[in-house]
Amino acid sequence: MKLIALLLSIARAVKAFAGDVAEGFSRVTRSSVALIGLAVAIGVAALVFQPQWRYEGEARLTAWLTARKVAAQGIVPEPGAIERATAANPDTLPPEQANVALWIARKYRVAPEPLAALVAEAYEAGHINQIDPTLILAVMAVESGFNPFAQSSVGAQGLMQIMPAVHSEKYALFGGPYAAFDPKTNLRVGARVLKECIERTGSVQGGLKYYVGAANLPGDGNYTNKVMAEYARLYQVANGAPAPTQPPPHLADAPAPAPTDDKTPLNVAALP
Repeated sequence: MKLIALLLSIARAVKAFAGDVAEGFSRVTRSSVALIGLAVAIGVAALVFQPQWRYEGEARLTAWLTARKVAAQGIVPEPGAIERATAANPDTLPPEQANVALWIARKYRVAPEPLAALVAEAYEAGHINQIDPTLILAVMAVESGFNPFAQSSVGAQGLMQIMPAVHSEKYALFGGPYAAFDPKTNLRVGARVLKECIERTGSVQGGLKYYVGAANLPGDGNYTNKVMAEYARLYQVANGAPAPTQPPPHLADAPAPAPTDDKTPLNVAALP
């Protein structure tokens, strides 16, 4: 009996000890959770009232994640690089612009996305300078074949082969001569130069001869005919008609085009 009583006493003591331990652990746990919650609340409040801490924390986290990605892939990520790309979805263009972009892409073996962006820019530049956009694109086709990094033997550069030294004041508006290799900048400057040439001579053909630097020469190496032929093709494509294989004969004496906008392009076939 004494042994049984002793065992019962020990069991009760063990049970009481276990209960005390469990209760203590519960209290400690609740206190820890409360402390963690309090710490989180203080941290959130600090981030709300001290935004610079949040920015610093985000910057450090971003740097840490970037470092891990670079270590894993060997490439430094630059999400903002897409903003520098000269590209657009041809499907988002008006039908006449989409027709031109896709036709040029096939003929000159250039990706349609950058062509779509250039065509849209040409229509905008044409509207600003009162020049048919397909004429701008025709000059671009003959000058560089849509190579934004082209350079001639005399130093003309970019899509529309503009001489940076001659038109430095125009490129200064875009940060300097290296802007010649930015496709959109080169197009804008080239469109302006073309407008000035046409205005100076009073006709498209005279302007093209002036543009290519043959104003005082007896001939221009068939440059004007090449541009006018491509102009006719591009205009036809823009309006949904099959591109002609040869330019209309009367284009040789066509006057300067009347002012147009990007919704009503010049009717090449109607030129006198």
